[in-house]
Amino acid sequence: MKKYVIGLDYGTDSVRAVLIDTENGAELATSVSYYQRWKQGKFCQPEENQFRQHPLDHIEGLEKTISTVVKESGVAPEHIVSICIDTTGSSPLPVNKEGVALALTPGFEQNPNAMMVLWKDHTSIDEAEEINHLARNWSGEDYTRFEGGIYSSEWFWAKILHINRQDEKVRNSAYSWMEHCDYITFLLSDNQDLTTFKRSRCAAGHKAMWHESWDGLPSKEFLSLLDPSLAELRDRLYDKTYTSDQVAGNLNQEWATKLGLTTNTVIAVGTFDAHSGAVGAKVEENILIRIMGTSTCDIMVAPNDIIGDKTVRGICGQVNGSVIPGLIGLEAGQSAFGDALAWYKDILTWPVHNILMSSNVIDDNQKQLLKEEIENNLIRNLTLEAEKIPLSEAVPIALDWINGRRTPDANQELKAAISNLSLGTKAPHIFKALVNAICFGSKKIVDRFEDEGVKINKVIGIGGVARKSPFIMQTLANVLNMPIVVAASDQAPALGAAIYAAVSAGIYPNIQEAGQKMGSDFEAEYFPQTEHVEKYAELMNQYQILADFTENNIKSKKKLKVDSL
Repeated sequence: MKKYVIGLDYGTDSVRAVLIDTENGAELATSVSYYQRWKQGKFCQPEENQFRQHPLDHIEGLEKTISTVVKESGVAPEHIVSICIDTTGSSPLPVNKEGVALALTPGFEQNPNAMMVLWKDHTSIDEAEEINHLARNWSGEDYTRFEGGIYSSEWFWAKILHINRQDEKVRNSAYSWMEHCDYITFLLSDNQDLTTFKRSRCAAGHKAMWHESWDGLPSKEFLSLLDPSLAELRDRLYDKTYTSDQVAGNLNQEWATKLGLTTNTVIAVGTFDAHSGAVGAKVEENILIRIMGTSTCDIMVAPNDIIGDKTVRGICGQVNGSVIPGLIGLEAGQSAFGDALAWYKDILTWPVHNILMSSNVIDDNQKQLLKEEIENNLIRNLTLEAEKIPLSEAVPIALDWINGRRTPDANQELKAAISNLSLGTKAPHIFKALVNAICFGSKKIVDRFEDEGVKINKVIGIGGVARKSPFIMQTLANVLNMPIVVAASDQAPALGAAIYAAVSAGIYPNIQEAGQKMGSDFEAEYFPQTEHVEKYAELMNQYQILADFTENNIKSKKKLKVDSL
């Protein structure tokens, strides 16, 4: 009997399911569902760095995508042996004692604080700084040391602490909190006991300061110094964690009926999208996997005997088994990559939305056609013009901190900046500057790994940006001064989740063997252009000068108020 698995990948804007043949990794069917409430901008306040998502967007997408791939593939339900879920992270949400998302219970349906706090939500900057200050100054363990030494506002405890202080009703009603990958896995599983449910090692280790050396999560003593509510919550969380080659349970009857599957289907322990994407791209030692989308995640693996007790400064954690069981998973990344270019697109299309669409000169059909034409062609045309600009021509210098800095050395208070503007600066010049900036930010990550003794022999790019923008990829090869290959799969994270699923079902003995059989092929390779490498190194120096000046001299309004006291 042939066996098939499903990888379910939750991104920032949509969820996608792929149904995979375990013999060769062939994709039999795929389905994508966009979050409707998120698409309408509900529950978000970008000016306040608040980004929340309603769990119904995820639950509706789950049912739509999986039922679609099951139906369209024509595969008999009993041949679909396992499902694994990967999600963004850290994206926690509060749940009641039964594990029901608080936003699905009476009185919380429209409360953003009861919803999933998306990875890019930075409302907890103050709380993250409190965690960092306490970790460095109390008399006990520094719980941030395996998180790169800096805890981020993008992560689990900071977000919960912020919500608990802001919303007493949510604080008192939330029995527990679950990472998105754990919540969806729990939803599907026949194990509906929160006390025994298997939580993700990946999520806990990289975002919640879980580590084997201190037997799990930070101590109640440490958490109580932040807020007594966190110490109380710890008792309702977990001590053990599990890698994604493990079984979390079987598909429960309710969801088996909804999805057209059987309860014999295994549900693997959940994981994060970047880590499963690395598995889908056949990650190995000394290979940097760059998952390039709205943000980036940079993933590596290394053996224990290489890393040992050494901690890599300023990254997003090092966790045993978070990518491949038995190896240390290393994570870094940029808070904005594609988002930096999307921001610029939004700036340039402001007149379209605010002038063109209210014009009385043309009819509604013409307005819509013009709007679509501009939006569909803007980035492509900017790219074509930016490519023509020689490196000898004056191009602005930009920073990639449009959503703060994730790594190296997390600081979500930082803001982006652009310098060297002149009357000769045109839209393509700024676009080129932004492309340079996101590549320079990438170089800072590569340099940090290598400075810390983690050797990089090869870079693999996955994701929409890697596959769709040769201009960005060539710029990145020049800036890094190393070749970059691009994974051919459109759905590398979902494919990686499918690989985890295949191992959890016992089809392969380990992730490495499953990855070689099922992992993505490669479709392109970019080599540094010798004649440009030196010039990009000069521009990188200018980037660093601007970065140092901005970080040291330009402060947020909050910092200015504190300094004036």
